[in-house]
Amino acid sequence: MEVGSIAADLHEQEHHGPPTPNQSSRVDAQTLGIYLFIISEIMLFGAFFTAYFFLRVVKGDPWPAPGTTIPVGIAAVNTAVLVSSSFTMHWANVSAKNGNRPAMRAGLWATFFLGLTFLSVQINEYVHLGWSPQDHAQGTIFYGLTGLHGAHVTVGLLLLLFANIRANRGHFSPDAHRGVEIPGIYWHFVDVMWIFVFFSLYIL
Repeated sequence: MEVGSIAADLHEQEHHGPPTPNQSSRVDAQTLGIYLFIISEIMLFGAFFTAYFFLRVVKGDPWPAPGTTIPVGIAAVNTAVLVSSSFTMHWANVSAKNGNRPAMRAGLWATFFLGLTFLSVQINEYVHLGWSPQDHAQGTIFYGLTGLHGAHVTVGLLLLLFANIRANRGHFSPDAHRGVEIPGIYWHFVDVMWIFVFFSLYIL
């Protein structure tokens, strides 16, 4: 009896800190966190889209502003580049789950360079547009929406860079590939959001 009491006391002394949290959700904390973050970002983009549709639908202003042009053809090619990166990201994620390390690394690097190409073309477009955000309301909204998306692409590229570094160091396996999956979820969000931006600003 006394031995059991001593063992219980020792067990209590070994445990330090708060108890292990109970995870009731079927989704792990990291995945749930990125989904909640994406929901907040959708609301942020929604505010910009609200301003855009207010200008075009409520006020009836022309788009783009009179005397200005938007390079639809270049943007369409750039859209194809970004959409292609979703496929390479999916390839990397599937390869990580299957333990195919060379394919995973190839998919991650391909996604990174396609994203970098997209961002470079976007910056080059800004340089050659010939008008700026302060020129008119259309310019403010155009640069605001595309710039907001460009900022998200930049964050995605940083996540992909870290994933590439970790992949080259052998950090991922079929049982532990969250470092590929989470950036992948974010990158697909960036791609889908660009499709909405492209069709709203360049096509409609």
